[in-house]
Amino acid sequence: MRSSAAQRLTWARAALYLVILILLVPFVFPLWWMISSSLKTSAEVFAFPPVLWPENPQFSNYAAVFDLQPFAQQYFNSLYIAVVVTLGVLLISSMAGYAFARVRFPGANLIFLVLLGGLLIPREVIIIPLFQMMRNAGLVDTHVPLVLIPLFGTQSVFGTFLMRQFFIGLPLELEEAARVDGLGRWGIYRRIALPLATPALAALTIITFLQTWDMFLEPLVFLSTPERFTLPLALTQFADAYGGPIWNVQLAATTMMTLPVLLVFILAQRQFIQGIAQTGVKG
Repeated sequence: MRSSAAQRLTWARAALYLVILILLVPFVFPLWWMISSSLKTSAEVFAFPPVLWPENPQFSNYAAVFDLQPFAQQYFNSLYIAVVVTLGVLLISSMAGYAFARVRFPGANLIFLVLLGGLLIPREVIIIPLFQMMRNAGLVDTHVPLVLIPLFGTQSVFGTFLMRQFFIGLPLELEEAARVDGLGRWGIYRRIALPLATPALAALTIITFLQTWDMFLEPLVFLSTPERFTLPLALTQFADAYGGPIWNVQLAATTMMTLPVLLVFILAQRQFIQGIAQTGVKG
């Protein structure tokens, strides 16, 4: 009987793993196709039947990325903008989220609802007024709008909501014990609440970094100099003499853009899932 039960358990696990592998195909295959096509010739990209892996990988496609565009500078632009915005959103959202969750002040709920209402406004609706404001301030074709708009826009609002949900779930007894030990509001936030919010901060870090890394509309509107382009905008510039996209070179650039972000998510996925789960416990 024990042997029969062990066999059933083994077959059940095998069936589960098979189902998981089948479900992974729609998610893994596009990534595989992007990487393999980045090593193909232009003819192999459109070959029929499709070529899953090139016979002679063209690593020269990756060198062509740097020949056609100032890709290293564009990569640095995206990296430092994403890092600055992420750090700023973490600071603003954690402080605002803690204030809305723990500090009682007049109109707190109304202000929070007004902030959440900002999430319902599409960026396309306000991009023209923002452009006029930045043009009047002399900030067009600079990276300042790419930092200020997400830093004080929907990303910070979403981060405030996420952090508020997490801080609401913290036991009040922790703050009461901290007050007994002589900590004030700032000390409780810095020494008690913030260290406990590591999972939520990790989730917010990944979400904010990805959103900033993939930002396309703002660079398209505010930037005109190739040396100031970010990666999403730079990907549209890989074209031949007739204006058509050079797909294999473009996919090579896309691969280099995607892999670091994918690596960050793989390394932090446990804290990301934990943070998302914990911020939805209480409302």
